[in-house]
Amino acid sequence: MFSLSELENDALIEIFNIGVGQAAASMSAIVNEAVHMSVPSVSFINRAEAARLLDGKSAEPAGAICGVSQHYEGAFSTEAILMFPEDKSLEIVRLMVGEAVSQKELTEMEQEAMCEIGNIILNSCVGTLANIFQRELQGSLPQYHVGTSDQILIASGSQADTVVLMLHIDFLLEKHQIHGYVAFVLDISALHDLKEQINLYIARAMGQA
Repeated sequence: MFSLSELENDALIEIFNIGVGQAAASMSAIVNEAVHMSVPSVSFINRAEAARLLDGKSAEPAGAICGVSQHYEGAFSTEAILMFPEDKSLEIVRLMVGEAVSQKELTEMEQEAMCEIGNIILNSCVGTLANIFQRELQGSLPQYHVGTSDQILIASGSQADTVVLMLHIDFLLEKHQIHGYVAFVLDISALHDLKEQINLYIARAMGQA
């Protein structure tokens, strides 16, 4: 399985911490609550392992997952996917729109609202990568998916042999604790492009470029 050195891994976590901090600030403004997001680790796993990991985080027996995906091209090519257990998605939308909205209206708004949240979080993460790598990453419009984690990974273009970069995010709100995952689906070529960009960033940080 593809892996990074300790230095490369630390650099990638540092970059994602910056992006997640920006996403937290944007989310706080939307839900009108303090939002803290932590990035404890990143891991490179295959699609089947990623699906098992995500299914284990859902409170529903069927392992229903709500996902928002966007495709990015530029410094490297990737499908970025934000995923929550489906039982948490309406709770997140309720935080966005307030208590005055009926349950029926809330359900109707769910897809649009989740796409907005996905767009904010994914673009914060990917935008930070682009800025730090000093390269462009162009994103598509967000796409909304509901199903098992494997169905969402397949729907977003993941092949069985692709590698998934899993980024675990804890969403800590004043009154809620919501766990989400961001997955970056990369083929071997994109993985090596990512590794190259990380090493160029490290070289610049150390004054070697």
